[in-house]
Amino acid sequence: MMIKIDMNSQEFKTELEKTGKFTDKVCESFGWVYNPIEEVNEGVTMGLARNKIIYNKRYCPCFMVQGETKEEQKKADNRICPCKPAIEKEIPNDGKCHCGIFCTQEYTKENAIKEKALEVSHTHSRGLTKDECEALLKIEQLDSHEIESLLEARALGFVEFSLVDVREYMEYEDNRIEGTDYLVPTTTFYQSLSCIEDKKEDNIVLYCLTGSRSVYCQEMLKDLGWKKVSNYTSGIIDFTGKTVSGK
Repeated sequence: MMIKIDMNSQEFKTELEKTGKFTDKVCESFGWVYNPIEEVNEGVTMGLARNKIIYNKRYCPCFMVQGETKEEQKKADNRICPCKPAIEKEIPNDGKCHCGIFCTQEYTKENAIKEKALEVSHTHSRGLTKDECEALLKIEQLDSHEIESLLEARALGFVEFSLVDVREYMEYEDNRIEGTDYLVPTTTFYQSLSCIEDKKEDNIVLYCLTGSRSVYCQEMLKDLGWKKVSNYTSGIIDFTGKTVSGK
């Protein structure tokens, strides 16, 4: 039977308030902070309150609660907030729990910069700062707005990265993104890697026509030891910035 909870009911409002106090106490106890994205905190808090009403336990709302009876639920080792995996593994390693509500201060600061960088790159309200550039380059899949903003920032000397075309020479000669540093064709991929062999610790952005070849090359480079490789998800076909042609 489907359990329906009225979000406007006094029962839910009361439990939601209690859950807010509970998560405040968790943050205080462990030295954590809330996610800078308020929608994440609201969604998780509502989920915890919902589970408290249904199960009388604040089970993690990001996972299905296993078991019909209380005994079965206990045996199933369902996650109860704050859960053991979050305390022992997720937050120490990733900076946040799986649900995202509890974070380290370092993660929150870095993520806040990234969110601002995404906003700026998509609205083009201003140029990116150095910190915002670095935050964007930690994103593995970049869109056209982000690529153009990074290229503008690189031209101003705010950031350094290598832009690598993994298409074939005839495609490169016909049309390529202005500022492309290297050509590493997929047909001669391993033989052509010498031009970026000394950049395993540097930021690299790959692109092709539609993003399919470059995402494949991204995985290969990571397997071969390159540490900071991003991919232009939609490729040059979606690029509206400056392009050049010729040898």
